[in-house]
Amino acid sequence: MIFCYEYINNMLIFCLQYAILYNMERILIADDDKATCESLKLALRRDGFEAFFTGSGAEVLRLCCAHSDNPPALLLLEPALPDRDGLEICKEIRGFSDLPIIIISARDDVAAKLLGLAFGADDYIVKPFDAREVMARIKAVLRRFKSGKNTKGNGIRIIEHDNLAVDMNRYEMKLGGKVCELPPKEIELLFHLASNPNKVFTRDQLLDDVWGFEYYGDSRTIDVHIKRLRTKLEGVSDKWFLKTVWGVGYKFELIENN
Repeated sequence: MIFCYEYINNMLIFCLQYAILYNMERILIADDDKATCESLKLALRRDGFEAFFTGSGAEVLRLCCAHSDNPPALLLLEPALPDRDGLEICKEIRGFSDLPIIIISARDDVAAKLLGLAFGADDYIVKPFDAREVMARIKAVLRRFKSGKNTKGNGIRIIEHDNLAVDMNRYEMKLGGKVCELPPKEIELLFHLASNPNKVFTRDQLLDDVWGFEYYGDSRTIDVHIKRLRTKLEGVSDKWFLKTVWGVGYKFELIENN
């Protein structure tokens, strides 16, 4: 047992060093199914990524923690890990990092997908999967993540309304002058809506504008993010709110002064 642990640990270290040497983006696969891991590893390497995997939830947190010297570029996460619930791991990571996370699960019901997105995942893929689709989704998520990061410092991108300020240069939201933490995708969605007051957007438009046209996920992810934003913005102001336009989509509604 000790030999097995040391071997796995040494292999993880080797993969990290190899990826650093060749400047490859590292993808962490968190799954205790060896066949799934090997399948993903081959597909990732074919597309120029370095892949390493673990079946331990505790190891996932160690590798992704804020103090890690070489955190992965993206995490592929199976919710049903032996030692920890994958969704709780996702939620915990969201507490200290905006690391891109894609859930890979055998559950294909809508409730499971919405729950995964609510816990902070960027996308959800159902097993069994086509490796080409997985690669397309990984690249799309990474592209959106990098695009969001690259907006910092590219000019002033601040929107202000009553008791609300969203600064995309800092990826920061202030409510009543106090900084409040938001996941990257929530702040991007809020900024987009607040920058276009009283304009109605369909779910598909929001997916295109905020997530990118390459997004393969369910449009219900918009509903999940709006619900989470409403919870955080509740009672902040009576001069604006996130309104549902039934049968169409959503808008950031400004209350006109009489």
